[in-house]
Amino acid sequence: MLKLPRIPPALALFLLSPVVGELLSGSAPPAEFFTVFGFTVMSLLYGGGAVLARELKIRWGKGVGSLLLIGAAYGIIEEGVMVASFQNPNWMDVGVLGSFGRWMGVNWVWAVELTIYHAIVSITVPVMLVELAYPHRKEEAWLHGRWRQLVPFLFLGDVGIGYFLFAEFTGYAPPLPQLVLFIVLSIIFLYLAYLLPGDWVRRGKREMRSPRYYFMVTFLGSIGSGFIFGVLPERLGFSGAPILVIFIGVVLIFGLFRTLASYDWSQATPLHYHRLLFGSLFIFILFSYLQEMDASRLDDTTGMSIVGTIFLIAFLWLGRKK
Repeated sequence: MLKLPRIPPALALFLLSPVVGELLSGSAPPAEFFTVFGFTVMSLLYGGGAVLARELKIRWGKGVGSLLLIGAAYGIIEEGVMVASFQNPNWMDVGVLGSFGRWMGVNWVWAVELTIYHAIVSITVPVMLVELAYPHRKEEAWLHGRWRQLVPFLFLGDVGIGYFLFAEFTGYAPPLPQLVLFIVLSIIFLYLAYLLPGDWVRRGKREMRSPRYYFMVTFLGSIGSGFIFGVLPERLGFSGAPILVIFIGVVLIFGLFRTLASYDWSQATPLHYHRLLFGSLFIFILFSYLQEMDASRLDDTTGMSIVGTIFLIAFLWLGRKK
């Protein structure tokens, strides 16, 4: 990717993860993202989570499969513990999913969607992008010395302080049983990541196809996921609809992973990875322009088109370098 030898890869990942997960996605537009409070909280959360996720992957000797599971654990910690959007029916972004699929005090469709989102977009994609930028340091740990203790401390401190701040801001304190449930689920995902074989995505035998094929797979997968979790809940009104939406969404994601894992990635070039990651984020690049023109949004989306353009140029430039 961009060759910035003076920037340690851990710092690059620390900064990139919140930019992808919050800024590019439009969840926190520039006016919200580039504030002292917003940038600090989101960097410690997303950046700290992404750096720790990668360190666990490396130190456990695991691969992308485990990274996705660690990313799922991160998503549960953020949304189920820190901000409690999994439980809060009136969370600012939840919309119809605050009632569609809500059962026993949990917004289940929203919880599944956000867990998948964070596993892929907030953690795995930024990690793979930075590893692509620093290929000579891809196999080594990036945290050493005091940083191995400081980063977890800052991350957990951000989660703990954020829990009380968001409870105060939203006026919603998550019930203890649901809170314990999500803490346990995050631990389970971490344990599964530890157990998953490191070569899980390296067992494919199919010959690699053109790099643009992987762009289309991840791009269409993003569109399909958006349709399932963003459109179907608005259109389906029968009693079993939430279960159907969750089932279709999970099948799509697992099908996507199984398809990609069926190829022999030991034959892949950097351009294959570039197109794979480009396709994953291209939908957000496209929507950045639409978000700035969306008069129905209550927040200030000024500058989203600039964010999308920067990412587009960066990906195109990177593609030429690969």
